[in-house]
Amino acid sequence: MSQPTVLILDDDGTFSRAAGQLAFAAGLRVQLAETLAEARGYLSRARADLMLLDLQLPDGSGLDLLDDIDLAEHGQIAIVTGRPTVESAARAVASPVIEYLVKPLDAMQLRRLMERVVARYQPTPSPDVPGAIGDILGNSPQIRRVVDQVLRIGATDAPVLVWGERGTGKTLVARALHSASGRQGPFVTLDCSATDPDRLATELFDATGSLGEAFVRARGGTLLLADLTAIPMALQARLLRALEAGPALASPDARLIASTHRDPHEAMREGTLRDDLYHVLTPLPLPPLRERGEDVAVLAQVFLDKLNAHYGRSRRLASGAESALLRHDWPGNVRELRSAVQGAYLLQQDDDLYIRPTLPSETVLKESETSIMFSVGTTLAELERRALLKTLAHFNNDKTATARALGISVRTVHNQLARLAGPDAPQRKAAP
Repeated sequence: MSQPTVLILDDDGTFSRAAGQLAFAAGLRVQLAETLAEARGYLSRARADLMLLDLQLPDGSGLDLLDDIDLAEHGQIAIVTGRPTVESAARAVASPVIEYLVKPLDAMQLRRLMERVVARYQPTPSPDVPGAIGDILGNSPQIRRVVDQVLRIGATDAPVLVWGERGTGKTLVARALHSASGRQGPFVTLDCSATDPDRLATELFDATGSLGEAFVRARGGTLLLADLTAIPMALQARLLRALEAGPALASPDARLIASTHRDPHEAMREGTLRDDLYHVLTPLPLPPLRERGEDVAVLAQVFLDKLNAHYGRSRRLASGAESALLRHDWPGNVRELRSAVQGAYLLQQDDDLYIRPTLPSETVLKESETSIMFSVGTTLAELERRALLKTLAHFNNDKTATARALGISVRTVHNQLARLAGPDAPQRKAAP
């Protein structure tokens, strides 16, 4: 697979070189252009997977480039400017721009944007590993750590406890452990919370006290006990004795994996998990999606790509959709994200899709110190207000510097602030 490319269109050589160094470190091929003409020439013969466009160039605005190219043939677009204006922000809303960034930039913010683009070309942490492990998608350190643990633990016979919030992929990871083990037998799941307690007892143990029907079905393979904390404490004690007895009692030769959506330490305190059973299991915690950073955008694109392949279409994320994905905390985790992508795909008419959460979020949406976030439908008056206040804050309330950055007069800054203060605000008396 070819290396992704970033086109940096900016006549500020210092910024271009610094951004290029960040891009190279992130794994991107770098193409620099100082004018629209140079950028048009490059894009006529090559693809750009990310475009960083300055608004003020010797021969026009970076936004003008969007009128000259087939956007479907290229990747992400970000505006980078030292002079934000309401007009340019409004025009960005109407175009496939995913970020509107104000100089000087936060290097970490730019690096995350670049890493997200690179992640699209390496959606799996271990693409060379066959089987179910390749289905654990993402590039965040948290998910890479999970894959590393799967590879280390999978080849052993140790019983494992996979735990994490609902929707984090516990069954997927259990299947990956089975794949990494090299076992030729089946992967069998017993849902402990959906099984009658009497039936659960016979599934786990036979009349002689040996391992029961579920272990027999999983002979030579893996048995997943889903929702371990739903097993009655008496059966947990018998399971503990079976695990401590080792291969002599485990005659069907089935590898045991348990899972729970509960924090095991909390479950032990509340009396739904035996501490001695917990101590014979190897814990493998899964991170919630809200802690996986850019993985949410990577996963959304993977789900979208699969739907496009299934339905033979070429739909894409709408302008601003990725920023919205990153701001939501996804309490339902990967399952909620997959459902939201599928819902948008099936229900929305346009090819540019907005992914809306299926569960309420408690996350407070925050803007960075140098960027303005907005959604489609935000009024020009609101954009103007936020641009003014954010720029004032950036320049420590220096109205002259703010006016210069926004391309307006200092008088206009004072007038706008007076208007925002409202008619009841105290008015400064005119000098005699």
